Amino acid sequence: MAGSVRMAFDPTGTMLQVDRVLPVRVIRPETRKSPQYLRLMASIRELGIIEPLMVYPAPGPNGSQQRYSLLDGHTRLDIAKEIGHTEVFCLIAKDDEAFTYNHKVNKIAPIQEHFMIMKALQNGVPEERIATTLNVDVAAIRMKRDLLNGICPEAVSLLKDRRVTAAAIRELRRVAPMRQIEMAELMVAANNFSTSYAKCLIAGTAEKDMVGADRSKLLPGMKPEDAARMEREMEVLGREFRLVEESYGQNTLNLVLAVAYLRRLLDNGGIVRYLAQHHAGVLGEFQKLVESPELKATS
Repeated sequence: MAGSVRMAFDPTGTMLQVDRVLPVRVIRPETRKSPQYLRLMASIRELGIIEPLMVYPAPGPNGSQQRYSLLDGHTRLDIAKEIGHTEVFCLIAKDDEAFTYNHKVNKIAPIQEHFMIMKALQNGVPEERIATTLNVDVAAIRMKRDLLNGICPEAVSLLKDRRVTAAAIRELRRVAPMRQIEMAELMVAANNFSTSYAKCLIAGTAEKDMVGADRSKLLPGMKPEDAARMEREMEVLGREFRLVEESYGQNTLNLVLAVAYLRRLLDNGGIVRYLAQHHAGVLGEFQKLVESPELKATS
């Protein structure tokens, strides 16, 4: 089929003896002590290697047993050797290229991790087995399970794909649902999902929007008058944010139309010569607009 994408590896895979897989880098001793390494080791002990290793046939003497260079999976191979595995399941790549496998990694967000744990629990997996697989205490699994208790669905929807910290999510429980949504929108707009930013937003929350037994908003070293000033400023910021949000769509459309019109003008040689002779500064600004990388998609 014309235009089809060629598979980068053999999808069937094969079992290989670990001594036939040749790593191209060494796992450092400090890496073996890291939480990520220990968690992966616990997972492999409990479930085995889920993601196959990626290998490429390595050149060798004629008649010798075929060996394979390891493109992706050095930590998995090291753990397999450590716990006594003699064979590993591998996919054989068609190109000696490791960039894609090592670079294109998506980190899981805390809210997504919560949903995965909830799905496992609904399917009957005991909390103890999840904790063993992830090399954490059962109490940590229960904290992840209860992460979204008290958080309104609208705020969850805004933050579900963001790298928001678990502590920042817990801060949201201290305010009413409408304030949770406002805080989530401000975090997204600022692209700041840290715990400290969430605490600052709490400090700027009106008393009427606080809920629960702990209604204290003061940060260490903050005076009541500072909190009152932050509350007023946050109220003003919230109003301005909503005004910008309402006008954003129309302003973007106007900008797209204006840039398209400018491109048509600058395609006319006579207009460009006139502007260059009489309004060189204006011409320069027009050219900056139409050549802006952010606006080229509008052409």
